[in-house]
Amino acid sequence: MLPLKAGPRVARRTGDDWVDLPYHRFTISPLAPTIGAEIGGIDLRDVDDDLFADIRRALLEWKVLFFRDQPLERTSQAALARRFGELETHPFFKHLKDMPDQPEDEPEVIRFAKGAAAVAYENMWHTDVTWRAEPAMGAVLRAIEIPPVGGDTLWADMAAAFDALPDGIREQIESMQAEHDWMPSFGQLLDPDLAAKLRPIFPPVLHPVVRRHPETGRKTLFVNRNFTTRLVGLDEGPSDELLDSLYRQSDFPEFQCRFRWSAGAVAIWDNRATQHYANSDYYPQVRVMERVSIAGDRPF
Repeated sequence: MLPLKAGPRVARRTGDDWVDLPYHRFTISPLAPTIGAEIGGIDLRDVDDDLFADIRRALLEWKVLFFRDQPLERTSQAALARRFGELETHPFFKHLKDMPDQPEDEPEVIRFAKGAAAVAYENMWHTDVTWRAEPAMGAVLRAIEIPPVGGDTLWADMAAAFDALPDGIREQIESMQAEHDWMPSFGQLLDPDLAAKLRPIFPPVLHPVVRRHPETGRKTLFVNRNFTTRLVGLDEGPSDELLDSLYRQSDFPEFQCRFRWSAGAVAIWDNRATQHYANSDYYPQVRVMERVSIAGDRPF
């Protein structure tokens, strides 16, 4: 693994350099060198245009932001997410038997209520909905009820993960495409007849293995264990072997940050540059979260 390299700070561009600009309206405390920062001193219900511009800049810089003690409700959470773009609904979650009590007042909100009656299964590194032709840009996640211990979420910086690959591997994968499919994951959880009906609506899609971030220009590794099924142009064996080595890039602690939730905490993450992993270590304690996803664009 190559030495960890911090990416350019998202600030004012001067020639080929990036010039850091300070944040004046909130405090910012990084959790790791390249990913994750806790923001303090603001109320997410009261965000004007200038403040939102700084939040967005911080998100591009740190890839996932955390805010504690936020008195958001579903409506204000969805309103905050809409500042980033149109919202999207998830076509599968409403059909899963272990996800009851889905909100009706804000249909874009997904409720994750896990405990003894519904065991969590999100403990795998992944990027959300890469089986879509246009995967989500990001998400806003709110903690409602948290176990006494456990239930942390980790995020991995997939730009740093790409940078740290050996030169030969980076060159090999830069022009490759990978297939992404929901059947190996959600297809196993849905009723078979329903999965068959949804299959033509959401066929497998191809995305570049190395995605260029549309706002920062950073190259990011864009494959994940949950939804990537094969590398185009390789036989099954070599494809599986190379994918496995790429998947392992998210496992390095050097590319990760970890957040210990508290009730009222909010995370906003850039789905184009990260993977995440929800620790399922709190059974049979209860963990209740609500998430809103922001529609994205086609990777290139």
